[in-house]
Amino acid sequence: MKLSNGTEVIIKPYREEDAEEIVNLILRNFREVNVKDYGEKAIDALSATHDVNWFKGVAESAHVYVFWHENRIVGVGSISSFWGSLTESILLTIFVLPEFHGQGIGSNIIDTLESDELFLRAERIEIPASITAVEFYRKKGYEYKNGIKELDDEQHYRLEKFRKIRQEEWR
Repeated sequence: MKLSNGTEVIIKPYREEDAEEIVNLILRNFREVNVKDYGEKAIDALSATHDVNWFKGVAESAHVYVFWHENRIVGVGSISSFWGSLTESILLTIFVLPEFHGQGIGSNIIDTLESDELFLRAERIEIPASITAVEFYRKKGYEYKNGIKELDDEQHYRLEKFRKIRQEEWR
């Protein structure tokens, strides 16, 4: 994809050596963006649990896509099977470097995840959405799980999207 200034964002598969830069990108989002909806105390607690080992654990069971612009990571997104299900998947760790918000990278991350085999085989896809990002995901076609708009124990809205699987997709 190209940014408005004509420069390119390139998608690459995750490499373990990317983990530290990805975690820093996520922590910047927590501290610079999500803090407005959650407050500093909640963000401090959340940040304490999101380190390199946490992210490597996510990457072990997910397909992780890394979005690069001029030799730095500007976005990340992952998709995983939902608790081992063959018919349900979950989108996780979708973040864009704060100074790149509003340039289409988030939409590109969702589009990339929605072309992944774990999305294409699923009948239902879930996203644990932050207060900050819930309307973005709703614009991408995700609705409140079971039609219920309420925060869960982790202070996320649970959103979902259903796909009709065509019989020829199972072959």
